[in-house]
Amino acid sequence: MKNLALFDLDHTLLPIDSDHEWGEFLVRTGAVEPLEFKRRNDEFFEQYKAGTIDPVEYLEFALGTLARFPRKELDAMHARFMAEVIEPAILPSARALLRRHQDAGDLVAIITATNRFVTAPIARALGVEHLIAAIPEEDEHGNLTGKLLGVPTQGAGKVTHTHAWLAQIGTPLDAFGRSHFYSDSHNDLPLLSVVTHPVATNPNAVLATHATRLGWPLLHLFND
Repeated sequence: MKNLALFDLDHTLLPIDSDHEWGEFLVRTGAVEPLEFKRRNDEFFEQYKAGTIDPVEYLEFALGTLARFPRKELDAMHARFMAEVIEPAILPSARALLRRHQDAGDLVAIITATNRFVTAPIARALGVEHLIAAIPEEDEHGNLTGKLLGVPTQGAGKVTHTHAWLAQIGTPLDAFGRSHFYSDSHNDLPLLSVVTHPVATNPNAVLATHATRLGWPLLHLFND
């Protein structure tokens, strides 16, 4: 039977948070008003780490920011972001883990709360075909409207989106011999709890405690 390997992105495959770093990049390059934007970006990041963030409120903030720019300008900004921030953060250990599952013939996907505009080029750079991420609405010209399509890909939303994606490809979760999910955060406990092989990867303190209690493996991808 074919196996499934799901990966969170930020602090799991990357040693950084791509969503927060994108905000920092916008501040650093002068694309947004620095003081208030940075304050809100940092505030949402702390809420995420604490598990108290309202994902819809955050995505309205993030996608509303993207909607200020024409798509061509956004894509040029993102190419610079990839070169300056993301590509230096893609480490051999992450590539090796992905390759191990790909070489085994597993179905591999990244599932992240970060929106698809930010993460689609990252998934391509990591060599991962399938990406489940928050979906920004686009107008007929490809410009982002600032609105979110569907429910956020966070917490229980990751379970919902995983089942929906698997239904689209005609293979339900229980049809896989093994289903792996690698994540660093207790925010992902809903999805970690429904796969057969959860792996606490670079786990925060809450997830490490939970994983240890349940006997889940702990993987320190950037230290080993």
